[in-house]
Amino acid sequence: MNYQEADVLRTIYHESYKNQRILSELSGYSLGVVNRSIKALISQGYLNKEICLTSKALELMKENITKNAIILAAGYGMRMVPINSMMPKGLLEVHGEPLIERLIKQIRQVGIEDIMIVVGFMKERYDYLIDKYKVQLIVNMEYAKKNNLASLAVVADHIANTYIIPCDIWAKKNPFSKNEMYSWYMVSDSMDVDSEVRINRKMELVSVPQNSGGNTMVGISYITQKDASVIREKIMEFADDPRHDDDFWEAVLFKDGKMSLLARIVSASDMIEVNTYEQLRELDGESNHLKAEVLDVIATALSCRTKEIVDIKVLKKGMTNRSFLFSVDDRKYIMRIPGEGTELLINRAQEAEVFRTISGYDLCDDPVFIDPDNGYKITRFLEGARVCDPQNDDDITQCMDKLRYFHSLELKVDHLFDIFAQIVFYEKLWNGIRSAYRDYEKTKENVLSLKAFIDTQPKSLCLTHIDAVPDNFLFYQTENGIQLQLTDWEYAGMQDPHVDLAMFAIYSYYDKKQVDRLLNIYFGTEPGRDIKAKIYCYIAACGLLWSNWTEYKSTLGIEFGEYGLRQYRYAKEYYCYAKEEMIKE
Repeated sequence: MNYQEADVLRTIYHESYKNQRILSELSGYSLGVVNRSIKALISQGYLNKEICLTSKALELMKENITKNAIILAAGYGMRMVPINSMMPKGLLEVHGEPLIERLIKQIRQVGIEDIMIVVGFMKERYDYLIDKYKVQLIVNMEYAKKNNLASLAVVADHIANTYIIPCDIWAKKNPFSKNEMYSWYMVSDSMDVDSEVRINRKMELVSVPQNSGGNTMVGISYITQKDASVIREKIMEFADDPRHDDDFWEAVLFKDGKMSLLARIVSASDMIEVNTYEQLRELDGESNHLKAEVLDVIATALSCRTKEIVDIKVLKKGMTNRSFLFSVDDRKYIMRIPGEGTELLINRAQEAEVFRTISGYDLCDDPVFIDPDNGYKITRFLEGARVCDPQNDDDITQCMDKLRYFHSLELKVDHLFDIFAQIVFYEKLWNGIRSAYRDYEKTKENVLSLKAFIDTQPKSLCLTHIDAVPDNFLFYQTENGIQLQLTDWEYAGMQDPHVDLAMFAIYSYYDKKQVDRLLNIYFGTEPGRDIKAKIYCYIAACGLLWSNWTEYKSTLGIEFGEYGLRQYRYAKEYYCYAKEEMIKE
């Protein structure tokens, strides 16, 4: 029995046979396919001459009863900016009904009672579903660090005649059935440039090159008991491999450029993924969840109406903030929203003072809007901008020229960025949790001891960027040629400007040879022994500073992988380099 025959048989089972034209409409197949399928099903003993199901067919349908459904609802829904921090996307309302409730009702309508919902972000918000619909909530403890492959891994043992469903689907028509005859993955008839698959003539889903476009991946799938064991095994294998931490669960379905499941194609108008704010607004312009303080801020700052704020797209999540791109009157802007725990780390009033101080010095564009209380900031979007390549000598030279010019201004503000005080401060934010590093206390003792040497060195305090890392140097095209800006001034304060060199080096993951090369470029010659020793001290101190910062962020469920480990290594290694430099004759 091929998939067309299976679909026709299932349609007859649920709708009964009236005539071939109606069967064609219900099954979605042409009259020719329906006619051939009926003849094949009769010859195989699944239909009699009256086109009624035989006992053989009824037994087959019994074997293929859907056992359960798994709804994946653990993620942050980062693409739902600016409302992703207020509500998990499964509970966003369309026409007054939460997305996940509509899915549960549709699943229940076909007689499926066993429903598991994998939760993580704002998991408490889903608790009411247990009482209202008698569902099970399963918590994915790794939702903040991994993609939805980890969510499916916690319920993998339950996959057998199972629907797997993302929580952000709005289905106009009920896509579920009491019986399914084969495993499939649902795509729509619309095309999406970001899709990874396209349907071929055999109704197989084959991989497509990046950005070449394919069928929109709806994300609903069905796994039969027959196929479940292999897929379960691959889910657990991938989930245990850190290389797959960022993978969607669909990664387990690919082999040799093809999905292991057949395609189930639906109309784009019948199945809508509500993955962004704009998709929600298009589906239901009156949704209660379209209201967001951030949009009101934008509307006031730019003197526009909230409905004129369009083309909202999430930008890559930064280490400190969440930002999104938007347009008003065909002009593009970036809205910065401070990230988790940022209010403890950054004084936004001081940041606003920094922007007032640097205004007019051709260091960066003035913010269109900045709130000194909550840190909301709107800036002009630089079309085609790129960041500094720390491995490119020409880029490095231009960035060091910009940095040296900034330092030469000797600007003043009223606040100090005290590296050693901040090291201790970040540690206190751990709330008594011990460092993940066994030798942390010794490393901290060594680094703090460097302060005595630094204090003996001549230095001229001025406004220092503090976060002068390659990603914060932006090259962009203007009518006057390539321009360079230094952006992200939220940590800036009074400090020895040589700290900026240390920050650039450690973020670039430079080795000692590359660090010395950077110093030569900035100073125009090899710096003296004391200056080099002092900067090595700063590298050690800044390494521990950001290592402590990442350990604080980890208490919030935010991980930065290799970054924290590399910063801790700088703290240890450059303590030794600094001590060696100090004792040179």
